[in-house]
Amino acid sequence: MKKFLSFLLAVILLTTPALAVEPAPEDAISVGAPHAVLMEKSTGTLLYEKAAHDRCPPASVTKVMTMLLVVEAIEAGTIGLDTVVTASDTACSMGGSQIWLEPGERMTVSEMLKCVAVVSANDCAVALAELIAGSEEAFVQKMNRRAAELGMADTHFTNCTGLADDDGHYTSAYDIALMSRELIGHDMIKDYTTIWMDSIRGGEFELSNTNRLISGFEGATGLKTGFTSKAMYCLAATAERDGVEFIAVVLHGESSDARFQDARTLLNYGFANYRLTSLRPGQALPPVPVELGKADSVQPIYQGDEYILEQKGTGGELRYDVDLDESVTAPVAQGQKLGTLTVRRGETMLARVEIVSSEDVERLSLFFIYERLFGVLIGQKAD
Repeated sequence: MKKFLSFLLAVILLTTPALAVEPAPEDAISVGAPHAVLMEKSTGTLLYEKAAHDRCPPASVTKVMTMLLVVEAIEAGTIGLDTVVTASDTACSMGGSQIWLEPGERMTVSEMLKCVAVVSANDCAVALAELIAGSEEAFVQKMNRRAAELGMADTHFTNCTGLADDDGHYTSAYDIALMSRELIGHDMIKDYTTIWMDSIRGGEFELSNTNRLISGFEGATGLKTGFTSKAMYCLAATAERDGVEFIAVVLHGESSDARFQDARTLLNYGFANYRLTSLRPGQALPPVPVELGKADSVQPIYQGDEYILEQKGTGGELRYDVDLDESVTAPVAQGQKLGTLTVRRGETMLARVEIVSSEDVERLSLFFIYERLFGVLIGQKAD
């Protein structure tokens, strides 16, 4: 038994990658807000958390989910950026942050999405919700379903704006990071969330971004501010430098200045301490010969995450070791393992990635085997 346990431990040590990052302890970063999160976007690695799963009112940060559903509807072809939206009486009655839509006023989806992203327009958020789902209530059901799909266990929405501090309308700093990560995965949203100043109605109505980081923080890409007397000052902030993007969430800040300072602190910590390392060596993988297959070879591809997050300052040369089968016998199934890629920095293993078949390859039938042999024999006689 002792020998078996020793063998098992050795196998685990050989096949488990080294921990690439260590989350910061709560007291390592000075964050004044009672709830905060720092997450890296590509890997979803949580780098800092402070009461991250407490359920809190999110104010207009709610609109991260609203924008996500709008963007997904656009990319699905359900609506288009040029689709014209007619403002309803309900949308025009929302109050709070708005662009003062008039009942019956018509704007494109692109214009309304810009107003939601830049000035947190409640009237436009409801108009877009009605366009997609027919009513705000039906849209909220979609919001909650999408939240469940994203694993947002501490979230329940009752409206699409965050304007009303309903007891049943809540989320958490961690859940906001999850939906923010999903939203910024759609590059098109950054065409709106990175706008600092703009206008609508032919230049008659000016827009100025509520997120001050857009004009004053290097690499800022978004994302959403919020405030109510119950939620206090909230922010989901995103920024990208040198190919790595971080998400900082701050809830219940004591002032507008304080939430932006907390976000800067979190984002600066991320950029100062972490880097992304590719789990792809760059060169193309050679085809793997297939024996007794209808195709002579199959193209291998990498499976799994494309990047791993590392702490800066770790030394050693980055090395990619590919171990690929010399050949494989048909039938070959799509996703079938053909080898492994091991990524090391110095002597430390960072990750082990499977290399798999990109497609199915059927096995030759006896008829095709005989036909191929006959073709070879005829060719030899002709020579």
